[in-house]
Amino acid sequence: MAGVSLVLDGRVALVSGGSRGIGAETVRLFREAGARVAFSYRQARRQAEALAAECGGPDHCVAIEQELATPGDGRALVAAAVAAFGRLDVLVANHGVWPPEDAPIATMAESQWRHTLGVNLDAVFGLVQAAVGQMERQPRQADGMAGHIVLISSTAGQRGEANHADYAVTKGALISLTKSLSSELAAKGIRVNCVAPGWVATEMSAAAVDDPELGPRIAAGIPVGRVATPREIAGPVLFLCTPLAGFISGEVVNVNGGAVLVG
Repeated sequence: MAGVSLVLDGRVALVSGGSRGIGAETVRLFREAGARVAFSYRQARRQAEALAAECGGPDHCVAIEQELATPGDGRALVAAAVAAFGRLDVLVANHGVWPPEDAPIATMAESQWRHTLGVNLDAVFGLVQAAVGQMERQPRQADGMAGHIVLISSTAGQRGEANHADYAVTKGALISLTKSLSSELAAKGIRVNCVAPGWVATEMSAAAVDDPELGPRIAAGIPVGRVATPREIAGPVLFLCTPLAGFISGEVVNVNGGAVLVG
């Protein structure tokens, strides 16, 4: 018997924040599934260029330097991806910022609040707005789908996170955005879902996860006893963009080792 395969031949995917961590593994996995992939980076040019080359070069994978802090930034990134590959079938809004230092609400700088909301929420609005417009204009794929959107939220968006209210607010908003967009777009052939990781072994979380005191406490708070690998997050993202997930819409897929249930 032939195995079940997750194939995205003929699709074009855009992954924001794709040069490192979860984003980079998502780029790799989508390429393995046959999609052409555009992804954004902000500072990690060397890593981004190496990843694009690893994944087949300009005919198959392109890295786009793009700040993501405003709706206009998001729209610009979609335009660049469409310019590279002619269409857009999948948007994975993966980019984000998590200020690592604790910031109690009584002393949190307004500049930090505004910056986190700008990157994690305002830019996502621009990405989604432009992606939906493109998906509605272009010819549909053979399976009748107009497109897939996956937003990356967090356990913090569901249970909050003390001293990181700015981050938790944005991730909670993405869950609400997922449900709103699903209600609006499902009948138009666009599936919108959300993946909610917890702690993942990435560069962004390394200072906390690798800390000799904090790291073990983090692992102890996860029922499976460890943090995730980036590929363990990228896998469910890919699944949600395949025909096997064609009847899933508006869902929050918790990929956090059960941590959201015990926090």
